[in-house]
Amino acid sequence: QLQLVESGGGLVQPGGSLRLSCAASGFTLDYYAIGWFRQAPGKEREGVSCISMSGGSTNYADSVKGRFTISRDNAKNTVYLQMNSLKPEDTAIYYCAARGLFRICSLRDEDFGSWGQGTQVTVSS
Repeated sequence: QLQLVESGGGLVQPGGSLRLSCAASGFTLDYYAIGWFRQAPGKEREGVSCISMSGGSTNYADSVKGRFTISRDNAKNTVYLQMNSLKPEDTAIYYCAARGLFRICSLRDEDFGSWGQGTQVTVSS
């Protein structure tokens, strides 16, 4: 059973930074593309970023380009999302997800089969 656990969420002021972590247990992340998604109250879940198995390819939603950076440390079995210059509209529950074995990156949530429980990010003064 693939298990993913997000951490690092919290309350931050506009312009601040947070780093989210997505730790895997029960399997190795090496062979999976990992995506970050978010869902704000009353809105559909949206793809934020994705990183390929090797980390050599990354995708970002236009709304976070230049502010968020995704990375992975396969030795630690963990994927990170560094979020800088946070805005109130970034407020949401953030989820990480694993795509199927050896599949390429995507920002479509229907392409991902294993999900974490989410971590709340609130950007407010």
